[in-house]
Amino acid sequence: MGAAFEALLERVKSEVSSISVEVAQTRLNNEADLILLDVREREIFAEGYIPGAENVPRGFLELQIEGISNDRSRAILLYGDEDQSPLATRDLINMGYENVAYIEGGVDAWQSTGLKTAKDRPLTKAETFRYARHLLVPEVGERGQGKLLDASVLLIGAGGLGSPAAYYLAAAGIGTVGIVDADVVDLSNLQRQILHGTSDVGRPKVVSAYEKLKDINPGCNVIPHQIYLTSDNVMEVIEPYDIVINGCDNFPTRYLINDACVFTGKPIVDGSIFRFDGQVTIFPCDKEGPCYRCLYPEPPPAEMAPSCAEAGVLGVLPGTVGLIQATEVVKLILDAGDPLIGRLLMFDALQMSFKNFNIRRDVNCPVCGDNPTITDLSVLSLIHI
Repeated sequence: MGAAFEALLERVKSEVSSISVEVAQTRLNNEADLILLDVREREIFAEGYIPGAENVPRGFLELQIEGISNDRSRAILLYGDEDQSPLATRDLINMGYENVAYIEGGVDAWQSTGLKTAKDRPLTKAETFRYARHLLVPEVGERGQGKLLDASVLLIGAGGLGSPAAYYLAAAGIGTVGIVDADVVDLSNLQRQILHGTSDVGRPKVVSAYEKLKDINPGCNVIPHQIYLTSDNVMEVIEPYDIVINGCDNFPTRYLINDACVFTGKPIVDGSIFRFDGQVTIFPCDKEGPCYRCLYPEPPPAEMAPSCAEAGVLGVLPGTVGLIQATEVVKLILDAGDPLIGRLLMFDALQMSFKNFNIRRDVNCPVCGDNPTITDLSVLSLIHI
């Protein structure tokens, strides 16, 4: 039986393509759309892998490859041990993938030429158990969960949008969640702001939020900021965080957050609600744009943009919009899917419909345009949420 397997392996090697480590490195550096697969078992993969590789153990290859790419013409490089590599290459060719080759010698050959390997953040036993369902998702896995645990997200507001977003981000394993809100819980908040309960009325929202989030995930580092955001402190507040979720309900703060994030390069996952309608988009706050000022160069008249306190809002609506914001944050951290950059998602709860509208960077935008006229926060007056 051993001789039969050796004969099979030699035949397969003669039928599939292999390349040296040097050629592989050149291709990885020059082919942006190239897929690199590590077909070893997850435990071995965790000890070190070629940078950029996706771990798909050979036993799951045929089940998971189409989730990575269904394009049969797309170039794929793979590696494993001496037996796995040619057999996995054959498996993909049998599935119709046309441009597949394996790297001779795999990780050992890669390291022997002096090239560096990568290693994911190790998960503790408790983390492995808590996030077990994430680890089964190919787009997350141990590597993605490590990214989530290392990430930091700042929520502007612990109200209708911040409440569901904070709950699910903490549950998903975001390592650090900061919450900015200077208000106290009011009885009228409880119709939609699910971070707070009746016993919290009169207490600071950030305190109530801290207690709820630590209860759902004690490992989450929750940082309360019981302050009013101003042009004097906003840069210091957002600096430690990777991503900002904007859930505030007044225009001056939205412009303040936008400008501060453009200056620091922090992406904003922006959401807003009105009665039965909601909208979500991502402002990357880089030169690719757009930013908030590209979409809304100037605030509308007050009578055209009443607050929830003035116009009302369906209590369940912030749950939908806030969860979409949380989903977009997770996608950004994982670098998965198609984030809402350059797209405004509109939600009509009465019709239960979603519509996408393309939005573009304004080259004449005063803050992110080609010739910005706003270069610091000194033009903004003292404002708060």
